[in-house]
Amino acid sequence: MSAAADTVRQSSFGTVGRRLEQRLRDVEARPALVVEGVLRRTVGLTLEAEGVSAAVGAHCEVLADDGRSVDAEVVGFAGERLFLMPAEDLHGIAPNARVIPGPATRHIPVGDDMLGRVIDGRGRPLDGGPRIRGDAVVNLNPEPLNPLSRQPISEPLDVGVRAINSMLPVGRGQRMGLFAGSGVGKSMLLGMMTRFTEADIIVVGLIGERGREVKEFVDETLGAEGLSRAIVVASPADDPPLMRLQGAALATAVAEYFRDQGKRVLLLMDSLTRFAQAQREIALAIGEPPATKGYPPSVFAKLPQLVERAGNGAAGSGSITAIYTVLAEGDDQNDPIVDAARAILDGHIVLSRSLAEAGHYPAIDVEASVTRAMMQITSETQREQVLTLRQSISSYQQNADLLAIGAYQPGANPEVDAAIALWPDVQAFLRQRPDEQVTRAESLDGLAVLAGRGAADNAAPTGAAG
Repeated sequence: MSAAADTVRQSSFGTVGRRLEQRLRDVEARPALVVEGVLRRTVGLTLEAEGVSAAVGAHCEVLADDGRSVDAEVVGFAGERLFLMPAEDLHGIAPNARVIPGPATRHIPVGDDMLGRVIDGRGRPLDGGPRIRGDAVVNLNPEPLNPLSRQPISEPLDVGVRAINSMLPVGRGQRMGLFAGSGVGKSMLLGMMTRFTEADIIVVGLIGERGREVKEFVDETLGAEGLSRAIVVASPADDPPLMRLQGAALATAVAEYFRDQGKRVLLLMDSLTRFAQAQREIALAIGEPPATKGYPPSVFAKLPQLVERAGNGAAGSGSITAIYTVLAEGDDQNDPIVDAARAILDGHIVLSRSLAEAGHYPAIDVEASVTRAMMQITSETQREQVLTLRQSISSYQQNADLLAIGAYQPGANPEVDAAIALWPDVQAFLRQRPDEQVTRAESLDGLAVLAGRGAADNAAPTGAAG
């Protein structure tokens, strides 16, 4: 065979090879075939689909007769059937409706243009503003941080509330619970912290609250000044339970994004109880048995998964200081969710109904509250002053019933006499108007004065007797 023939043959093979490679690339570039399923059954909140394959946590679209699509998430399966939980109203969904599988995870755009905005659990504006475009996208359920990579809690965060700054200091990266019954001032205290905190970014998650309260919190409690550096994620009580779970996850994901940008973030979530109730609704709907007072085991697994996402990040990143409100149903501090939250949080602030009914705001019960970062973020002097004041409060409260009926005789106990003399000043110190900001420095100055007065009152009877 001549050299010319060899050249022609090689050229032909090369051309065919290039064409085959191009065909392979075209095939690989084509989108994968989507295998649709059909809706077979609805039971309560749960949809059952057949013929579609998707992993737990994946999203599917269920097509209504009018062409509207309903977003749903895979929450379980049994044999060939998938259990779906809708994120929207099911109006118009008919038997054998088409079920189209979607992405395994949901990503939401985030960025600085979210500041001052109110969005729902899917990142859609509720305030009538433009769609959030964002600088990046976040996963609602990211991989958990390595606990050994987190920076320790070492600095206090000024929240602008005297009772907290002085008696129950909160550290940057700490997770605190705000335990209270209904109507004792949780929202008012959250609003104060939102307006007065020194944090760079505030993320507010209003989960399962009344729709009226969402507007009141944005317009009145936050106001224009508080909203300017805040992002509000609202999923009110009439949202499906899946949307309420996604609202809590989105608020946390937004806080994580800004933490990774090096910001000091304050995450306020109202409430952790509504989050647990949403998970209970889903779990019971797919057949999970109730365990503790009607709460299935998955509820107590979901709580730490959400809470542990807050806190300090790795070296070079910022922090998420989180305050979770926990509704103590019937003012029961042994409610299952209250008890579970107490175990997984870094401290708790208890609001007292009796204080609220007496007009004492914020109605913080200092005796029943505790912060587990006290040793890391306070000086020895402050700890001694807090101990002095706590002892004075405890002495007064233990004898309050005797004082109310006039059975206590002055002079019977010098410590009680000192506590009685100091009590009006203690009450004045722990009270604060909703529009009044008290910095951490001012709080510590007031604590020092009050503790010094209490120590002097305690020493006076001893000196006189000597």
